[in-house]
Order: sequence, then C-alpha cells, then structure tokens
Amino acid sequence: MVRWFRQFAKDERGVVLIETLLAIPVLTLLALGILEFGNMMWQRQQLQSGVKDAARYWARCRPLTATGTAYMPCDLGTARLIAFTGHPDGGVARVPGWDDASELTITPATPPTVPNDTSLVTVTGTVVYDPSPFFATFYRAPITMSYWYQTRYLGW
Repeated sequence: MVRWFRQFAKDERGVVLIETLLAIPVLTLLALGILEFGNMMWQRQQLQSGVKDAARYWARCRPLTATGTAYMPCDLGTARLIAFTGHPDGGVARVPGWDDASELTITPATPPTVPNDTSLVTVTGTVVYDPSPFFATFYRAPITMSYWYQTRYLGW
C-alpha cells in the first residue's frame, strides 16, 4: 500500500485536470457574481434617471392662473410615466417591476400657485430589486433600492 501511494504521489499526469476541476467552480461563481452586481448597479442607475426626469418635469410645470387653469397641463400621471418609462406616453419599463404609483412619491402634489425662492420639488423612488434566478437561489431576502432627488421649482 505504501509503495502504491508513493508511486501515485510521483505521478503528475492528472495535475492539470485536478487544478482545473478546482478552479472552474470558483471562477464561475466569481463571474456570475460580477454580472449580478453589474445588473444591480444598472437597475439603480435607471431608477436614479427616472427619479431625476420626473423631478425635472414637475419642477418646470407652470402654476395655475388666476382663473384656475394651467398654462400647460401637468399631472402626476405624466410625471410617473416619465419616471417609469422615460416617455410621457409610456412604453417599456426602465426597471423591471418598477411601475406602481406607490413606488414614486412627488412632493408637492400640485405645483405652487405663487412660487418663491424656497419652493422645492422632491421626488423619491423605491423599487425591490428583481434578481436573476441564479442569485435568487442563494439570496432570498428582498433588496430594496431607493433614491431621492430635490430641485428648485422653476415653472415656465
């Protein structure tokens, strides 16, 4: 038995195969982790862009006139569509699963009638990250991403 073990220890024919079998799973997990992290950062960037776009739209809405009519029809629905899809008429969602009105808060809910230097628009967006099936098998707790943006109310 000792002789067989010494002969086996000196044999180097299968070393490359063993090293490859040890390295492939580690490198695969590392590559998939990098891809998942990149996808998460991309979805966060899209969330940030949507929140900023909605805030810029709402900050430029005209106030109501003395008769109660608006110069330009601005509504929260259009601001939400701009945030969620990037277009006032709707379209493909920027972030998968980010489409509920409760996930986007716009303050104030109506443009000010007499804006001043302290009139601010604050938009907050929240979405639960939609992971890949690979990541979902290892990490089951939901990951919530949030972003808020504040700008001065400008009007037209």
